[in-house]
Amino acid sequence: MQCLRPLHHSGGVSISLPRLTGNEPLSILPLSSQPEENVGRAHYKLCDRLKLEKKQRRMCRRDPGVAETLMEAISMSALECQYQFRFERWNCTLEGRYRANLLKRGFKETAFLYAVSSAGLTHAMAKACSAGRMERCTCDEAPDLENRKAWQWGGCGDNLKYSNKFVKDFLGKRSNKDLRARVDMHNTNVGMKVIKAGVETTCKCHGVSGSCTVQTCWRQLSPFHEIGKQLKQRYETSLKVGSSTNEATGEGEISQARPQQQQPPTGPSNDPIPRTMDLLHIEDSPSFCRPSKYSPGTLARKCYKDKNCDAICCGRGHNTQSRVVTRPCQCQVRWCCYVECKQCTQREEVYTCKG
Repeated sequence: MQCLRPLHHSGGVSISLPRLTGNEPLSILPLSSQPEENVGRAHYKLCDRLKLEKKQRRMCRRDPGVAETLMEAISMSALECQYQFRFERWNCTLEGRYRANLLKRGFKETAFLYAVSSAGLTHAMAKACSAGRMERCTCDEAPDLENRKAWQWGGCGDNLKYSNKFVKDFLGKRSNKDLRARVDMHNTNVGMKVIKAGVETTCKCHGVSGSCTVQTCWRQLSPFHEIGKQLKQRYETSLKVGSSTNEATGEGEISQARPQQQQPPTGPSNDPIPRTMDLLHIEDSPSFCRPSKYSPGTLARKCYKDKNCDAICCGRGHNTQSRVVTRPCQCQVRWCCYVECKQCTQREEVYTCKG
């Protein structure tokens, strides 16, 4: 795992940028605009900031849209992770040492990070192609769809074919001799497969008075919130696997943990992982209740009294604080063109976990 290196902005704020090696999930990066000057070379600086491996840097530099898409994928994946786990003990805290230490282990949370990261990059790249932000790809290249007509009528398919190829090349192939490497690669592929399974065909009718004498169709990806929801479901049902030795080859294999009497006989096999769309993990997760090297714990975490306080606070109880808040209310649209709201004051209770 590569260390995070500080980068200083002109404002004096120090942030950390992860080193993307293809052996870890994408993580949080700030989205920042570039100066107008030297726009043609601005993406080179973005690629360098990402601290990519040689091949990845070359792939990033050869298309001005790649760096921006990488940063968009990083941000989107992190935000979706935080959204899906907002009610959990582990709320996808990735800052500093927590992320690095999680990635050294084989928890369910690690599996989710790999899946949501590859899904985010696949989704962002396919959308960037259809939005015209890339030089090396455009609309969906499916042979059964007429892209020229799709452009004409405002429909453009998300280019999943190019996106999948790019992501596989970008992440590269890793050794399958190590249990962790094979599990990580499996979870990465699950993220990409969930994106593919969510492709839908959208059609638009053309004709006199709205008749459907001519129909143009193109393929679109599911919203990323839906992808995140599906991956969270797979996280909940993640399979724990272990390593066993193939007596015929002497090499390690991955097998699902189950009672000994149900174990299939060992024999020659080239299949390194169970054929499943489930996420895989190799060790039980910590409780995330107390501060540790994996999370800051749940002390002072906000919870919802009748929903998750007992679970998040780990039986320690919660504090109740009453406060007065002012929010916009009774909003109306005025011609033209603004929204006018009243300010309403109300008292609400906030619940936080005890120490």
